[in-house]
Amino acid sequence: MLQNATFLLLAMHPAVSAIIGGVVGLAIGIVVFLIISNISRKNKISSTERLVAEMKANAENEARAIKKDAIVEVKEQELRLRNEFEKETREKRAELQKMEQRLNQKDEILNKKDATLLKRTEEVEALSRSLEKKQAEADELIVKLETQHEVFVQELERVAQMTQEEAKSIIMEDVKEEARREVAGFVRNAEQQAKDEADKKAKEIISLAIQRCAVDQSNELTVTSISIPNDDMKARLIGREGRNITALENATGIRLIIDDTPEVVVASGFDPVRREVARRSLEKLIADGRIQPTRIEETVEKVKKELDSIIKEAGESATFETGVYNVHPELVKILGKLKFRTSYGQNVLKHSLEVARLAGLMAQELGVDINVAKRGGLLHDIGKAVDFENEGTHIALGVELAKKFKENKFVINCIESHHGDVEPKCIEAVLVQAADAISGVRPGARKEIESSYVKRLEQLEELATDFKGVEKAYAIQAGREVRVIVKPEQIDDSQALFLAKDIAKKIEETLEYPGQIKVNVIRESRSVEYAK
Repeated sequence: MLQNATFLLLAMHPAVSAIIGGVVGLAIGIVVFLIISNISRKNKISSTERLVAEMKANAENEARAIKKDAIVEVKEQELRLRNEFEKETREKRAELQKMEQRLNQKDEILNKKDATLLKRTEEVEALSRSLEKKQAEADELIVKLETQHEVFVQELERVAQMTQEEAKSIIMEDVKEEARREVAGFVRNAEQQAKDEADKKAKEIISLAIQRCAVDQSNELTVTSISIPNDDMKARLIGREGRNITALENATGIRLIIDDTPEVVVASGFDPVRREVARRSLEKLIADGRIQPTRIEETVEKVKKELDSIIKEAGESATFETGVYNVHPELVKILGKLKFRTSYGQNVLKHSLEVARLAGLMAQELGVDINVAKRGGLLHDIGKAVDFENEGTHIALGVELAKKFKENKFVINCIESHHGDVEPKCIEAVLVQAADAISGVRPGARKEIESSYVKRLEQLEELATDFKGVEKAYAIQAGREVRVIVKPEQIDDSQALFLAKDIAKKIEETLEYPGQIKVNVIRESRSVEYAK
C-alpha cells in the first residue's frame, strides 16, 4: 500500500520525484563512501601498526647502541680518573717525602745550633767569671791610684806653689784663648769662602740683571728755568705793583725769581708738582699774551687738571711697564707724582722703574716671587711723592700709604727695609734693597754736592778712628770703602775680624749713604834693622 502511495505521488508530482531521486542517490553515495573509508582506515591501521613495530625495533636497537656507548664512555672516564688520581697521589707522596727531608735537615741544623749555643753559654759564663775577677782587681787598682793621685797632687801643689783650682783656672784661660783664636780663624776662613762664593754668584746675577735692564740716566734739578721771548715780558709777568707775579705765586705755591738773567724766569720750590704747574702755566700765559690775575688763576686751575691727568697716566704707565697690576687707583696717582720728583738729581719714577726691573730679574734668577719683588721695587720710594706735604721720612710715609691701601705684608717689608732701617723678612726685600743700591750708584745716576761728599768721607774716617787700637783710617773709592790700619801690638788677627764687624755695625747705625761701604781692616808687623 505504501508503494502504491509512492507511485501515486511520483505520478502526481514530477518535481518531488526528482528530489526523492537525488536524496536516494546521495544516501547511496554516503554509504559507498563509508564503506571505502572503513576499508582505507583498516589499511592505515595495519600500516601504522607495522610502522610502530619498525620504530619500536629501531628504538630498541638505538637504545642498545647508546647503552653500549655509554658503558664504554663510563669505563674510559673511570680509567682516566683513576690515572689522574694515581698521578696526583704520586706527586703528593713525592712532595711529602721532600718536606720530610727538609724537616729532617732543619732538625739536624737545630740540633747543631743547640750544641753550639750550649758551648757559647759555657764560654760566656767562663768569660763572665774572668771579668768579675778582673773588675775586682781593677777596683783595687783604682783605690791604689786614687791614693797615689792625692799624694801626687799634693806634691805638685807644693812644688808649683798653687792649688789645683788655680791651675785649672790658668789652663782654662789658655784653652779659651786658644779656642778663640781657632774659632776666629775658622770663622774668617768660612766667611771668606762664603763671601767669595756669594760675591761670585751675586756678581753674576747682578751683572745679568744690569745687562738686561739698561736704563738711560738723566739728572734733574730742584729749580726750573722758563725761557721767555724777550726781557719786556718780565715787566708784564710782574704786573702793576707786582699783582701778576703775586697772583701766580699764590696760585702755584712756587717762588718766581725774575732777575737780570736775560730771557729767563726761574721757578724755585721743593714741591716738584707745584713747580711743574708753575712752569706750564707760565708757558701758556706767555703764549696767550693775556697776563692778568683772573687769567692767571684760570690758567693755573686748567694746568692743574691737565697735570692730574698726566700724573695718573704716568702712574698707570709705570704699573703697565713693570707688569704690576691690581694697584689701588689712589696709589697709582701718588706713584705718578714721582715723575716730577728727584733725588740727588735722579728722577725718582725712573729710579723706581729701574729698581722694579732689577729686583724682578734677580728674583727670576733666584726662583723667588717675581711679582712681590717688582711690586716692592716700584713702590719702595712711594713716600717721596708726599714727603713735601706730610711730616716724616719717606720710608715711614711709604709704609703708611702701603698699609692704608692694603698692600701685601712682604711689599710693606720691602718698603720699610730698603735702607736697612728694618730687618728684611723675605728674600724679595733683600733684592729690592740691592736693586735700590745698584740704581743709586750707577755712573751718572746721582750727583752729590762737594760739601756733603767731603763731610761724609770725614765722618767715615772719624768713626773708624774712634775705636781702640786703630792707628789711621782712610775713606777711599768715593766713600765706598774705608781702610783701617790698626796697631799690631794691641790688635791681633782674631781681634781684627771682630773690629771690622764692629766698625761696619757702627757705620750702619750712624751714617746715611747710598749703596754699601766696605770695611777693610789692615794689620801688619814690620821689623826694621840697619846695617852699619
